[in-house]
Amino acid sequence: MRTIERKSGAGVLLAVLLCLSLGVLQGCYSLSGASLPPHLNRVAVPLFEDASQAGIAQFRETITRKVTDKIESQSSLSIESDPTRADALLTGLILSYTDEPSQLGSTTERAVTNRVTIVIKGEFEDRVKNTLLFSQSFIGFSDYSVGSFSAQQAAITNAMDQAADALFNRMVSNW
Repeated sequence: MRTIERKSGAGVLLAVLLCLSLGVLQGCYSLSGASLPPHLNRVAVPLFEDASQAGIAQFRETITRKVTDKIESQSSLSIESDPTRADALLTGLILSYTDEPSQLGSTTERAVTNRVTIVIKGEFEDRVKNTLLFSQSFIGFSDYSVGSFSAQQAAITNAMDQAADALFNRMVSNW
């Protein structure tokens, strides 16, 4: 009979420890701040403007598509083609594109790797409450080995992805 009491006492102790652990860990992670205000359901995202003078074909379309794909797949917002019917408006501007040496060779002092850096600016407007939610710049960058066209194209894609991710994360956070 004594072993039965010990087992039930251990079970109670385990249950108490589990409840305490869950209570302590509850404050470690919160989903609040990760969703949009409930009155925002439709967002218009016009084609980003390009002030970078990079001369990259389809630059505006690609970065705009990356942002809209994120919105559609990872938020409750739907894309509205007509800005006058949208609850929110996200406008974007490609501020700059650079492709510069990031690492020099020790003996030749020539670039071994280059860094692609893309800076975009996003403005997110709540059209229901007629307020500007944010106006902020976002940066994406990626290094690649000099002399490889495919590595350069991958770096451009990675830099665009980073900038688009940062813009999207800003849209859906801090509520």
